[in-house]
Amino acid sequence: MNVLTYPSEEAKTRIAAIVNRTLSYSEDHERAVMEIIQAVQNEGDAALLRYTRQFDSPEITLENIRVSEAEMKKSAKEVDSDFTALLQRAKDNISRFHEAQQRYSWFLPHEDGSVIGQMVRPVAAAGLYIPGGRSGETPLISSLLMNAIPAIIAGVARMQVVTPPRQDGSINPYLLVTAQLLGIKDIFKVGSAWAIAALALGTETIPAVDVVVGPGNIYVTLAKKILSGRVGIDLLAGPSEILVIADSSADPRHVAADILSQAEHDPMASGLMLTTDEALAHSTRASLEEQLAELPRRHIAEESLAAFGGLIVVPDLDTAVSLANQIAPEHLELLVAEPVKLLGKIQNAGAVFLGHNSPEPVGDYFAGPNHVLPTAGTARFASGLSVDHFIKTTSVISYSSEALQRDAADIMRLAELEGLEAHARSVRVRLKK
Repeated sequence: MNVLTYPSEEAKTRIAAIVNRTLSYSEDHERAVMEIIQAVQNEGDAALLRYTRQFDSPEITLENIRVSEAEMKKSAKEVDSDFTALLQRAKDNISRFHEAQQRYSWFLPHEDGSVIGQMVRPVAAAGLYIPGGRSGETPLISSLLMNAIPAIIAGVARMQVVTPPRQDGSINPYLLVTAQLLGIKDIFKVGSAWAIAALALGTETIPAVDVVVGPGNIYVTLAKKILSGRVGIDLLAGPSEILVIADSSADPRHVAADILSQAEHDPMASGLMLTTDEALAHSTRASLEEQLAELPRRHIAEESLAAFGGLIVVPDLDTAVSLANQIAPEHLELLVAEPVKLLGKIQNAGAVFLGHNSPEPVGDYFAGPNHVLPTAGTARFASGLSVDHFIKTTSVISYSSEALQRDAADIMRLAELEGLEAHARSVRVRLKK
């Protein structure tokens, strides 16, 4: 990446490329997902079995498509005690954060005897999609924690996990141990769009749910998009992204490492630094080259940075903040001397990381806030996964006779102006003695 200076046409073009990144899919993708959904709706388990054998585990059967109690017990013996201890610590941190998000029913009584209010209730069932991660060899433990814990705190009674099996039909034991710690018993060995369709529509083996959450590839995301409305969803996640605002107090090694933490995800991922220090921009560029040479996913990161990376020098921190609000990044790091002074100016970001000791992976895995965040500029209007995704609110209205007599004329007038005579009449008939 070249070091650019803002404002310049080159810098503006690079920022525009990042801002204009959207969920990219073709008509062929959409057609394929529609066919999968239709197959699951018409064939149920038979479609799940066919797709799972074709793409994940050739020998899987309907009898073992659900994780058995024996498999759960076996997994507990295959992980080390250090893992279970750190898992508990992560769970405690994430739970503590999401407990603060709980909402409660409320009621407002009036002197005339009327009452208005709102009931807060959890959805009855949630489906959690957990990607396979290199055919199950890199279990996405953090995704299970982040998706399940807010549902648990919301009070969801039934949770189902779907995740693609390994080639031998098993699920990574680390993932199963995590599910056990969370109290999840219903785990199904299915992935991709057919897993989302099963959760939304139900099959003979997998009951339908009310809300589907969890990250995935383009087929998973398109299935969620198409089935949204049939079920609730969390959000339509695009490629990962990070924006670092840095001043002369930042360490170029830290900036480079943080940018690469997202660039290694996907060729469409974005890693951008806005800095007031030109020397820092050049030293960060050098550090990126050094660290890339040692990165196992080097080619992915290089492709990402070439297309959607940037090292841009800005005249001041206010300009950097203004651009950050325009970009609305998934992850925003403030690697500056006084990050709190900038925090109040941030309008659009999925998560903000303050200071030199708060790198993005702290949020991904351990601090507590959810790592399922809005991408591709949707932080302008969307929020990260939370307890709110697993609850619904019901309004409550209880009018007394006195209250109805007082408001009747106004209600009927509004109804009549809208041409809805039956609405007005339902009030009028109650006024007759």
